[in-house]
Amino acid sequence: MPSLSRRKLLTTTGLALAGMSVHASVRLRTAHGIEPVRQPGEGQLKLALAGYSLRSYLTLRPGTERSLDLFGFVDYCASLGLDGAELTQYYFPPETTQDYVLRLKRHAHLAGVDITGGAIRDNVTVAAGADRDKELDHIQQWVEHYADLGAPVIRVFAGRPASDVAPELAVERAAEALQLASDRAGERGVMLAIENHDFTTNIDYLMQIVQRVDSPWFGVNFDSGNFSESSDPYGDMARIAPYAVNAQMKARINSQNGSQAADFPRIVGILREAGYRGYLTFEYEEKPDPYEEIPKYLDQLRAALRSPTS
Repeated sequence: MPSLSRRKLLTTTGLALAGMSVHASVRLRTAHGIEPVRQPGEGQLKLALAGYSLRSYLTLRPGTERSLDLFGFVDYCASLGLDGAELTQYYFPPETTQDYVLRLKRHAHLAGVDITGGAIRDNVTVAAGADRDKELDHIQQWVEHYADLGAPVIRVFAGRPASDVAPELAVERAAEALQLASDRAGERGVMLAIENHDFTTNIDYLMQIVQRVDSPWFGVNFDSGNFSESSDPYGDMARIAPYAVNAQMKARINSQNGSQAADFPRIVGILREAGYRGYLTFEYEEKPDPYEEIPKYLDQLRAALRSPTS
């Protein structure tokens, strides 16, 4: 499996990366970042469900009552009439094999469910060196698996900086690492999408990273719920929507104004105005039984998609 270890990077990219602390920083300072990804015409928005929505069942020991695996999750998505399923990395077997991945791909195809993307946990705010190499190797490992699944995009994080790391330094580190990771992911035809999560719920920091990473294989994972540092969550949604290559919809919005029910028609309207195309992936995070609540929220999302005001 391809690795992004320091030795591998120096071997595959040559002297241009030998002085990475200098050259990568220069590249990022002079790059203009990614452009908005607005598509022409009236594209279709489709619905999917994130595996994280059923986390309480996907984490049960196999054989336990109501336990679920990713094959069963795909079947559940099919039973809801959804177009797609987002397969969260946390719920794959600890030792995921290519055989498992390919069987899952076949299963989803026969169920008529698109694998819309993946979602992993990472932290690229660490300093260059062994810790960052480990994070980059982890990202690339899942690029390989998701590429084999046919998934076009992976949700990634910038991560949570250590307490002694200033946000400005965290932005610089995250941008350098995501530049490397996106370039490599593009070799497998997979996009990396940074989510407004952890310290990038401050949308200024998220946009600084977006403006520093210059790769056609990089974009934003639009999460409608994560705006804890924002006093104007809908305004900040409009800021990041033009760069979205994936969209996750939440039942509630967390911001400086507290936790409020999401206005689905308004959010869909923001994405449409920005020219977003593709999947709206519902990610259920609330406490009541997901099997009871998910269908209700999906009905609301379907109504929002039909609404002339969205």
